[in-house]
Amino acid sequence: MKKEEVDILKRALEREKKARKEAEKILETKSLELYNTTLALKKTNQQLEKNIYENQSQIKGFFKSFNDAFVQIDIHGNVKNMNNNASALFEYDLSKESLNVVDVIYKEDFDYAMKSFKELLAKGYFSNYTARIITKSKQIKWVHINASVVYDKDNKPLIAQGIVRDITGDRLAEESLKKSESRLYNIISNLETGILLEDEDGKIVLTNSQFCKLINIKSTPKELIGKDCYGEFLKSKDIFKDPTSIFKRIGNIISKKIKTLGEEIVLKDGTILERDFVPITVNNVYYGHLWSYKDVTLNRNYYKSLEIEKEKYRSTIANMNLGLLEVDLDDKIILANNSFTEISGYSQEELLGKVARDLLAVSDQKEVINNEILKREKGKSNKYEITILNKAGKKRIWLVSGAPNYNLKGELIGSIGIHLDITDLKNLEQQKAQMLQKLARSNQELEEYAHIVSHDLKSPLRSIHALLSWIKQDNLTHFDTQTLGNFDLLFRTVEKMESLITNVLEYSKVNANSVSNITLDLDELVKDCIEILMIPSHIDVRIIKKLPSIYADKTKIRQLFQNLISNAVKFSDKQKGYIEIDYKEKDAFYEFSIRDNGIGIKQKHFKNIFKVFQSLNPQKQSTGIGLSIVKKVVQIYGGEVWLTSTFGEGTTFYFTIRKE
Repeated sequence: MKKEEVDILKRALEREKKARKEAEKILETKSLELYNTTLALKKTNQQLEKNIYENQSQIKGFFKSFNDAFVQIDIHGNVKNMNNNASALFEYDLSKESLNVVDVIYKEDFDYAMKSFKELLAKGYFSNYTARIITKSKQIKWVHINASVVYDKDNKPLIAQGIVRDITGDRLAEESLKKSESRLYNIISNLETGILLEDEDGKIVLTNSQFCKLINIKSTPKELIGKDCYGEFLKSKDIFKDPTSIFKRIGNIISKKIKTLGEEIVLKDGTILERDFVPITVNNVYYGHLWSYKDVTLNRNYYKSLEIEKEKYRSTIANMNLGLLEVDLDDKIILANNSFTEISGYSQEELLGKVARDLLAVSDQKEVINNEILKREKGKSNKYEITILNKAGKKRIWLVSGAPNYNLKGELIGSIGIHLDITDLKNLEQQKAQMLQKLARSNQELEEYAHIVSHDLKSPLRSIHALLSWIKQDNLTHFDTQTLGNFDLLFRTVEKMESLITNVLEYSKVNANSVSNITLDLDELVKDCIEILMIPSHIDVRIIKKLPSIYADKTKIRQLFQNLISNAVKFSDKQKGYIEIDYKEKDAFYEFSIRDNGIGIKQKHFKNIFKVFQSLNPQKQSTGIGLSIVKKVVQIYGGEVWLTSTFGEGTTFYFTIRKE
């Protein structure tokens, strides 16, 4: 090998050694750097692990101590984690049982929940989700949820997490508030008072139909919300009697912001509105005001008329003939009218504040008065008589009508008494009683006298009748026809005289003191009368319907019907006569009628036929007493008797008898 080749190889070897040494040196340096880096990285990893652990611990602590319920679920709805508040809300324990959100969704909100979950996965979040849940114990609760989605490095959703707040109480309160607002609105809408609520800028917040009606605003309450109130008033200014002063006054009231009650506004048509103003402030901050308008026209007119009536009655009470006395609960006089001062003899000053019974009552009458006062204290009205001593010391008899006196609250505040001096009336009653006793004795004596006179008169008449019969019988062959006719006339005259005496006796017996009332079946009684009277065959007597029963004296009622029926028979002039007996029932009495088709009576005689001895046809053997007896019997039973008649056609007699 040539030397040159050897040198070349040596130089190459030297270069290679040198290069290896440089490479080793660089490797050592890099190894050291790598070692140092490894140490630093290890230290960093340790710190990172520490930080991660600390952060995880902090998150875990925050998760557990979070005030609201916090829930994490996977994309299938399985609950992966939830804090204590969430466990308490849903009543589930994940350490003991699994849970899917479907288990707690309220049935009626299911579709809404699924739609919201899809929105969450699509958008990555949702807020203000409000729905109902059903807990493990089947309680229904309202919840509010804000949620977001956690994604992996490939932007795929891993979990969804959200904060759940229990808003059941808020929701119930909100519903209750809405109901209250609805009720309040309905109440305001239907009030008879016009309501207007304005904000601080004069914009209408709330009003009702009555306000629109009173102020003659054509818009509806809903249409007025948000509008300027002053502008709406201007549209209706023509209905106010004095709009300029009214609007000026409204401005003054609003500017002062002071509660104002009972102001009046008069409209052109005379309507009077009462207006109240109430400012609305919270913590001294002004938020607006409330107006209320009420139609008080009727009340004002009523109170005016009431004052007029009060004045009228005050004057009437002061001057009426009855003594009026008002006392308090202690029986002290607080009011006495002029008539009371006159009948008592005391002046107003002497009466006011005094106890009435101590001032006026006779000593033995005080107990009576005390008993009557006790009745009034129990709310009872009463009427009684007392004997008093007037100021002059004279005994007088008073009729007292008392009543409890109440105030507007219904509380007893005393009593009011009306006093009438009946002393003179009592004296008259005594005189009347004495006169009635004398009259009764006189009537009895007259009745006895009538019996005696009747007997004494009838005896000579019978003797005359007998003598005339004997004379006629003994001289039938000696007397001519005219003389015999005169004898017949004498017989009829004697018989009529006897009938007259009998009727006078019957008339004298008809009086109210000699009644013996029983229950009478008038149907039977009238039929008996018809049989006794022996009605001629050409006269038809008809009872139209069954007659009622009454409480009366049988003899007098028999006299009544017999006289009217016999009167109709006596004056019947038709070949076929009829008599119809009927009645009508009224509220307090029966109205009877007896109708015939006899000769009739001229109207000019209507009043006279009921007088004693008034007979329109003496040839009919009438004494003129029968209808007088009828009238007397009817009057005993509180009734009246009258007639209607057409001369030549017939007559109807009417009479009434009280039911009681």
